[in-house]
Amino acid sequence: MGGDFVLDDSIANQISRAAELIRQSDSILFITGAGISADSGLPTYRGVGGLYDGQVTEDGVRIEQALSASMFRRRPELTIKYLLQVGRAVSAHTFNPAHSVIAGLEKTKSRVWVLTQNIDGYHFAAGSRNVIEIHGSMWRIRCESCGHLEKISTFSDQPTLQSCSQCSTIMRPDVVLFDEMLPLPALEQLESQLQNGFELIVSVGTSSQFAYIVHPILAAVQAGIPTIEINPAESTELSSIVDLHIRMGAAKALVGIAGILELPTHSDA
Repeated sequence: MGGDFVLDDSIANQISRAAELIRQSDSILFITGAGISADSGLPTYRGVGGLYDGQVTEDGVRIEQALSASMFRRRPELTIKYLLQVGRAVSAHTFNPAHSVIAGLEKTKSRVWVLTQNIDGYHFAAGSRNVIEIHGSMWRIRCESCGHLEKISTFSDQPTLQSCSQCSTIMRPDVVLFDEMLPLPALEQLESQLQNGFELIVSVGTSSQFAYIVHPILAAVQAGIPTIEINPAESTELSSIVDLHIRMGAAKALVGIAGILELPTHSDA
């Protein structure tokens, strides 16, 4: 993805403007969604892998139902089954140059944070450390009873159900299911970083459907803080209000920006 590519004058100008905004900013918040991981080859389905987009599962329920908190309470084995399928899709791919560019900026700027909707862990894999995983991570499993957490490294040999080593209750991937509350520690961390303030907000590959994703950009616009949206879609709720809307895929846009800033597009992580 780091090879040469030709941009038309309009897009090239936008990439140059985005690079200059990033150059001028010492504190940046990147807000990322499924679109950034799509460039890794991971199918998109609201950030959890597009394995059943528009279809029912083989168990006759829609994926939103299978991956819901209410289903987990009734039929935990069904929810775990599809979470592990998502996990295997996640582990079959890895981070791409877009993740690497963001990780590189964290090393060169005073303060760079990532607010991600994704549960794939690719930002951490690329080398980012200041990451708020607002929907959790597939690389942790959590006990529903005692809260015990464990890290996992593979999904290839995971059993259908895994018991907690502390209390023998069923463990589950530590991700936010449909109709489930967001994790309070992640929300508190986000609020703390927003209170510290940022000089630039960059939205990358998200359809901006959730209030907690939209809010930081709306607040920035109202405060006169520069904002950028990178999304190949025609428009989102934010496209008409951000300072710069770059209609490109995440990797291509960020590689273009990195080229102007003379940043690496690979990671040493």
